[in-house]
Amino acid sequence: MLIKNGMIHDAIHEEAYQADILVQNGKIAAIGANLAAENEEVVDATGLQIYPGFIDAHSHLGLDSDGVGYEGWDYNEMNDIISPQLRGLDGFKPMQPCMLEAARHGVTCVCTGPGSANVLGGTFFAVKTVGKRVDKMLVKDAVAMKCAFGENPKRCYRDKGDSTRMTTAAKLREMLFKAKEYLAKKEAAGDDAGKMPGFDMKLEALLPVIKGEMPLKAHAHACEDIFTALRIAREFGVKITLEHVTEGHLIADELAEENVPVAVGPSLSNASKFELRNKTFDTPGVLAKAGLQVSIITDAPVIPQEYLPLCAGLAIKHGMPPFAALQAITINPARHGGIEDRVGSIEVGKDADLVLCAGSPFDTDPKIQAVYIDGKLI
Repeated sequence: MLIKNGMIHDAIHEEAYQADILVQNGKIAAIGANLAAENEEVVDATGLQIYPGFIDAHSHLGLDSDGVGYEGWDYNEMNDIISPQLRGLDGFKPMQPCMLEAARHGVTCVCTGPGSANVLGGTFFAVKTVGKRVDKMLVKDAVAMKCAFGENPKRCYRDKGDSTRMTTAAKLREMLFKAKEYLAKKEAAGDDAGKMPGFDMKLEALLPVIKGEMPLKAHAHACEDIFTALRIAREFGVKITLEHVTEGHLIADELAEENVPVAVGPSLSNASKFELRNKTFDTPGVLAKAGLQVSIITDAPVIPQEYLPLCAGLAIKHGMPPFAALQAITINPARHGGIEDRVGSIEVGKDADLVLCAGSPFDTDPKIQAVYIDGKLI
């Protein structure tokens, strides 16, 4: 396929530019002026704006109920507050109606996984939003290990061993200590099977975190929870991303010193609990201006997945620079999930996930003309 004469917003350069895009085998093969078609289908994009497919860094798409009640609810294990061994991949339902709805609105990839009821909930994964089988939609498995602070764990497990923020932090520390010790024993054993520690699936699941191969994905709304998450990550020398960051605008200077990726949202909903009392669409703009890598998120289904670009538009309304808002739903969430080698921008070699609009994606009616995932028209 050869897309001709579109105005390209590549999420890397602030200024848009007119050029052609050659797509071969699902990848962007070339970008330039006056590219010649050989056997390719030609798409005339004159007068259209071309964007990278939009990406959500923190969603529960495919693991939520999508209108079928508790039977379809697969993103919180309510029998065990410590469940790092769970893989979001195993609860994903790719043929829910919400998947295609997200794709039709330009959301072509999401990082999705377990919720925030558990201190450790399992692994997130990155997936395209159209397909029949998750294995063929997968961009990357195990992009992050979900952990949670604040009200959710202590509310969900109040009668089962966690009623304070102190307990939540202690339970996470305990598991990280055990995983660190488990790794040391395995390394000391070397090839001697007799000295190997007994297999522990939970600790095995945490080894990529301890080794620095996978970040903790820390659910934290309030300032105190954000700082606790950072404190524990520093204690153990592990990578971390901050999720929700509802009060981030109150501590932007402190977060700028930490220089960790932040995923902000869901902001298009009411303050349903105490730790959300300072929720505002100001937050992503304030943090972006402070120099942080900001992603805007829906936490779908809290906000329906298709409204991700609209959330970026509301952040612009509240002072976020438009280019920063575009990056917050494209290249930044790709970097957040460690998948920027494949998606998040319009560059040669990346997946041909493209959104063609007659208007702005940040408007209530972006006039989407076409969405492509891996070069295929959705």
